Amino acid sequence: MRNPMSPPRPSRAFTLIEMMIVLVVAAILASLALPAYNAHLRRAHRSEARAALLQAAHRLEREATASGSYANAQVPEALGSVPGGHYAISRQAPLNALDAANRFTLRATPQGAQAADACGTFTLNNTGERGLLENKAKVADCWNR
Repeated sequence: MRNPMSPPRPSRAFTLIEMMIVLVVAAILASLALPAYNAHLRRAHRSEARAALLQAAHRLEREATASGSYANAQVPEALGSVPGGHYAISRQAPLNALDAANRFTLRATPQGAQAADACGTFTLNNTGERGLLENKAKVADCWNR
């Protein structure tokens, strides 16, 4: 039994002030880490879009090699979107029949939250020229990162 005259034992619980300090530190760390994490996710989605464009271009090249023309070559449905649905892959409509037979331009259009990305829409044509539409960033920065 405890003597009523002895000094009280120190408390082993956290005080409200200590809890608030921990919460503030955690909030500061989260506010620094979240933008970096989101930027990393956007870069990963861009990488998937670039790979899908290259796959679709390869497929069109194979079909054109077999038939001698790009006119009937289509992007397969399986390659029509990037896994996760962050980009939609499409073939730009040709200007005329001669363009349809001799050229193609593919687009990777950002979808959902990825639409806010500074790189915008990726483009790739039959000569291998890489470009961007509706972009705020440089082509080299977006295609090489």
